[in-house]
Amino acid sequence: MARALGRALVRRGKPFSFPLLSPPSSAHLCTEGDGFQSSRVKIFDRDLKRKQRDRAAWLMRGKDDFVDSVAENLLDRLQDCRKTFPAALCLGGSLEAIRRLLHGRGGMEKLIMMDMSFDMIKVLKDTDEKFARNNLETFYVVGDEEFLPIKENSLDLVISCLGLHWTNDLPGAMIQARLALRPDGLFLAAILGGETLKLELRIACTIAQMEREGGISPRLSPLAQVRDAGNLLTRAGFTLPGVDVDEYTVKYESALELIEHLRSMGETNALFQRSNILKKDTALATAAVYQSMFGGEDGTVPATFQVIYMTGWKEHPSQQKAKSRGSATASFDDIQKHFGHGSC
Repeated sequence: MARALGRALVRRGKPFSFPLLSPPSSAHLCTEGDGFQSSRVKIFDRDLKRKQRDRAAWLMRGKDDFVDSVAENLLDRLQDCRKTFPAALCLGGSLEAIRRLLHGRGGMEKLIMMDMSFDMIKVLKDTDEKFARNNLETFYVVGDEEFLPIKENSLDLVISCLGLHWTNDLPGAMIQARLALRPDGLFLAAILGGETLKLELRIACTIAQMEREGGISPRLSPLAQVRDAGNLLTRAGFTLPGVDVDEYTVKYESALELIEHLRSMGETNALFQRSNILKKDTALATAAVYQSMFGGEDGTVPATFQVIYMTGWKEHPSQQKAKSRGSATASFDDIQKHFGHGSC
């Protein structure tokens, strides 16, 4: 389903401590060790991404039509569940939108808000008095999605909105989320898909760089494809995996406004193999190419965001399971004889 967004949305209890590995302070705020990174292959510079998240904390516009639409779509899935989720963890990405739009969904009693950026957590904590009337006890943790500081079997829900696509080991992060869940716990995530900005910004950047610099360097991050999402859930050990995709078209006054929006979301380039300097004439050429190739009659430029939604459950005996091979009591020949040879 495609959606179009402009500046306005246009459619096409008791004291409690979460079982953290590092117990939170009296202010419910704890910090994971800085600079600890995996020895595996690194695609993204997590230290740079943390700095970008710090900047995004102070650039956030409050209400963002695109982010709010994705968060609302993700939270709607909680209303499809009959069970409640008393203990929940919200990971990185669009934390503020999830917290603001929760409106009691999921029956949560305790909520951990976790981000790798101290500034992001501070901004969220400073604005939380607006939601004190909801009686939802909220804890704030500075931590990395790649190294969850959460004990196993301690949560009922893990939710991530537009954050996990920046992890170097996405399957590993999802496995840690599954381990943190209790049996029959729910994992919900929304990540940007591989078609995001592919048609517009990638083409404009490539043409501008070839013209101004005589070559290209990676400016946009590699993202998961829709066909990979189901495999990721299965590889992480989730049962009853579900994947669906949505596309949003956001209209901007110019390509430069698009860049500012990406900065306010913390979605700018964090590749290790990036060019550290974007020349001014290349940036202006990119904006000009973008406008000339994709600009609309009203003077705006579109940007396409593909969002992949993933749903998975931690295994529990009460869940539906496929029958074992050879356990069928009727053959296809018997069914064909019973219903006849006609085709549907």
